[in-house]
Amino acid sequence: MAEYWTIADVARRAAVTTRTLRHYDRIGLLPAARDARSGHRVYDAAALVRLQRILLLRQLGLGLPEIAAVLDREVDEARALHAHLAALRDERERIGRQIAAVEATVAALARGEASMPEEMFDGFDHTQYREEVEERWGAEAYARGDAWWRGLEEEGRRRWQDETARLGADWTDAAARGVGPADAEAQALAGRHLAWLAAAPGAPSGDLRGYALALADMYVADPRFAANYGGAAGAELVRAALRTRLDHQGD
Repeated sequence: MAEYWTIADVARRAAVTTRTLRHYDRIGLLPAARDARSGHRVYDAAALVRLQRILLLRQLGLGLPEIAAVLDREVDEARALHAHLAALRDERERIGRQIAAVEATVAALARGEASMPEEMFDGFDHTQYREEVEERWGAEAYARGDAWWRGLEEEGRRRWQDETARLGADWTDAAARGVGPADAEAQALAGRHLAWLAAAPGAPSGDLRGYALALADMYVADPRFAANYGGAAGAELVRAALRTRLDHQGD
């Protein structure tokens, strides 16, 4: 007998919202079955495999239309998941190198020894956007932001990273549900986003509007940034919502 899971079960296990699953159902991306007695949405094992693929593709920065096209095109699920597995293993290897680098540094500190730079930063690239920042806003802006980050205690860094992750997840969810840039939900997110940008000392003083909109253009133009917001559709929503809020504020 086939096993089914309720929408609440799937949402909890996959760390998505039930609203997102309902939206996926409405647009045909992840159709749900209906319980014959209750009429509630339920999902079988095949649907869970499809959801896993959707979430993996979303992490790669694809928007929902692109995800639908990929799923329609790549019907061999085992083959497609094998490709995802290879990418995940590469990422695991990179993270493993980071863990080993930090462990080596901790051990060296305990022995009162100095770590070698080539060992300390294996797997890290915290300055990957340095040239882009300096080109747009100058070396001083990058230096202020970099000094601020290095000066944070571990708890401060964790709070910043948590807020960044929550903001990205909320934008991603809003875009997946088709929230419009002028809707109250998107405007509230835009307010949070502007406050988040302004809180970092690397932000240039006196031109938050130009800074925010230039960054928003980067979100849309560069898949690396767009991936933080669920892909191209999420990045477009962020840019449009930020522009709407800033225009409304008259900044």
